Amino acid sequence: MELIRVAGIINDSIVDGPGIRLTIFTQGCYHHCQGCHNPHTHDIKGGFQIEIENIIKMIDDNPLLSGITFSGGEPILQWEKCAIIAKEAKERGLNVVLYTGYLYEQIEKLPNIEKLLNCVDWIIDGPFLQEKKSLLLKYRGSSNQRIIDVAETLRKKEIVQLEIDD
Repeated sequence: MELIRVAGIINDSIVDGPGIRLTIFTQGCYHHCQGCHNPHTHDIKGGFQIEIENIIKMIDDNPLLSGITFSGGEPILQWEKCAIIAKEAKERGLNVVLYTGYLYEQIEKLPNIEKLLNCVDWIIDGPFLQEKKSLLLKYRGSSNQRIIDVAETLRKKEIVQLEIDD
């Protein structure tokens, strides 16, 4: 019985990536970005624990899903557990988006992180910066954040960003 600590889960989100998504808000974050949209997710011991199997069942119970999104909090703090869920989502033909306050260049150095990276389509990286906030950006809160095509980045061994306007 594998558990993950979450702040909440939203079914049928249309703002956390392309299509209809199951968004998992992981609990715990050390970034404490000024103007954070989810400050209630910062406490490492907050939120609640849920069995990963229950999240997989939520995925299976919604035939309308295009994909899943990991948000937070900071999903990288529980990356091994996110990798289990992401692998299951990919096996079901869903796309996977991960938001992180870390830069891709930081997380790619973590031991065994390829278990997660190999199952993620997009990473939106970088801390939220209040002074760079823009409501015009798709899937991002501030202009310093990048949408990274993970498969192409791994293949080319250099950051490949996506430009998404609509």
